[in-house]
Amino acid sequence: MRNRGLPGVPLSDIVSYEPATGRELFRASIGDVDEAVARAREAFPAWASRPVANRMEVLRRFANEVRAAADEFAELIARETGKPHWEAKTEVEAVINKVEISITAYLERTGQKKLDSALGGSAALRHKPHGVMVVLGPYNFPAHLPNGHIVPALIAGNTVVFKPSEKTPAVGAMLVECFHRAGIDKNAVQVLIGGPDEGKALVAHPGVDGILFTGSAQAGIAINRKCATNPGKILALEMGGNNPIVVTKTPKVEDAALIIIRSAFTTAGQRCTAARRLIVTEEMYDATIDAVKSVMGKLIVDEPFADPQPFMGCVIDNQAADQLTESFLYLLSNGGKAIRHLKRIREDAPFVAPALIDTTTMEERPDIELFGPLLQVIKVPDLDAAITEANDTRFGLSASLVGGSPEDYNHFWANIRAGIVNWNQPTNGASSKAPFGGLGLSGNHRPAAYYAADYCAYPVASSEIGQPRAALGVGFKTN
Repeated sequence: MRNRGLPGVPLSDIVSYEPATGRELFRASIGDVDEAVARAREAFPAWASRPVANRMEVLRRFANEVRAAADEFAELIARETGKPHWEAKTEVEAVINKVEISITAYLERTGQKKLDSALGGSAALRHKPHGVMVVLGPYNFPAHLPNGHIVPALIAGNTVVFKPSEKTPAVGAMLVECFHRAGIDKNAVQVLIGGPDEGKALVAHPGVDGILFTGSAQAGIAINRKCATNPGKILALEMGGNNPIVVTKTPKVEDAALIIIRSAFTTAGQRCTAARRLIVTEEMYDATIDAVKSVMGKLIVDEPFADPQPFMGCVIDNQAADQLTESFLYLLSNGGKAIRHLKRIREDAPFVAPALIDTTTMEERPDIELFGPLLQVIKVPDLDAAITEANDTRFGLSASLVGGSPEDYNHFWANIRAGIVNWNQPTNGASSKAPFGGLGLSGNHRPAAYYAADYCAYPVASSEIGQPRAALGVGFKTN
C-alpha cells in the first residue's frame, strides 16, 4: 500500500505487509513513469531485432533462474499474499512452465508463411511486436498472472514495464530480478513500483503501445475508456467474474460438494474464476447443501506455514475482510438466509471463515464480483432454469456443470455464456495450454494463456520479388 502518513515512513514509499501477521515485508520508493517508459523505448529496437530463437533461449534461462530460486520465491509469495505455502509452490511451478507453453504458442499462432505470387514473386506473412507494453498485475497471483503477459510479450520482441499491485510489490520485484539474472537487458523488462496513480499514468502515457491488465471490472472499464480515442494502443483486459456452478442430478453428492468447495474457496475465494453462485436444481438441493456444509466444517483456515497445512489462508488485508463482512450483512438484510455465517476468525488479521448464504428469495441479487470466500446459493426447478439463472449476469468468465448426462452437458455448453465452460470440474479448472478469457465485464475478447501471442504481436502481410518488374497495362498509350 502507499504510505498515507505513517510515522517514520516517507510519503513517496510503497510498503507491503504480511497479511497473516501484520509485519512489514517490503518497502520501496515509487518509480518514475516517464523515465521507465523512455528506457523501455530506448531498449526496444535492440531487443526486437534479436532473432526470436535467441529471445526464446533467454526466456528458458529465466525459467532456470526461477527454478533455482523456487523455495525462496514460494516463501515470499506465501508471506506477501497470505496464501498457503503449498499453493505458493504451485504458483512458482506455473511461472516456470509458462515459458515452454508460451514458446509453443508463439510458434503456432504467429508462424511465418510464404506463398507463391505473380511474376515469380511471393506473398509473406510475418509478425511484429507492438513496442512498449505495460503489464498491470493483480495481488492474488502476483507472479503467475503478470508472468503470463510478460513472457509472451518478451518472446514477441516487445519491451515491458511491469507495475505490480501495490499490495504485492515484493513478489513483482523478485520476478523481474529473475529476468535480469537470465541476461535480459534491465531496460527491456522493468518493475515500476507504484499505486493507482502510477497505473493511470502508464495507461495514459503516449510512449506506451499496449496495456495488458488483470484486475477488477471497475479498473478495466476505466482503462478501456481512457484508451477509447487511441485505437493504436492494444488492450488485453481480464476482469474477473460472477461465476456460476450448477448442480443437477447426480449420485456423486460428496464429490460434487468437494468440487463446489474447490471452486468457491481455493485461494480464499480470491480467484477471478472462483464460483460466486451455486445454482442447484430442486431435486438436488437438500443433499447438496448438507454435503457442502459438512465439508466446510472440515476446512482448515490458517497462516501460510501452519502445520497441518491449511486449505486456505487469509484474504489480502483487513479492508478486504471488512468489505466481505459488509457484503454478507447486505445479503442477509435483503432476503438472504445464512447457511454458514461469514465470521472474522481473528480481529488483528484478515482471516475469515468461508460463508454460504441462500439468496433464492432475494428480489434483486447484486451482480458484482464478491472477491472472497462468500458463496451464494440459488435453488431452481430444473436445468433450463439453472442456465437462465447462470446467464443472468453482466460477466461471463467461467461456468461449471456438476452432474447430468452428456446430453445435459451439451445443452449447458451450447447455451451458457462464458469463456471457460467445465463439466464435473471446478470453475477454476483452466489449462494454460488453452485460451483464458471471458465475455461481457470479464474481458474484451483478447483471451490470455495460450492465446497471449495474439495480442503480443501483429500480423504483417507482404508481397515480395527480388527485382523491380512491371509492365504497361490498360490505360497507357502504346507509343
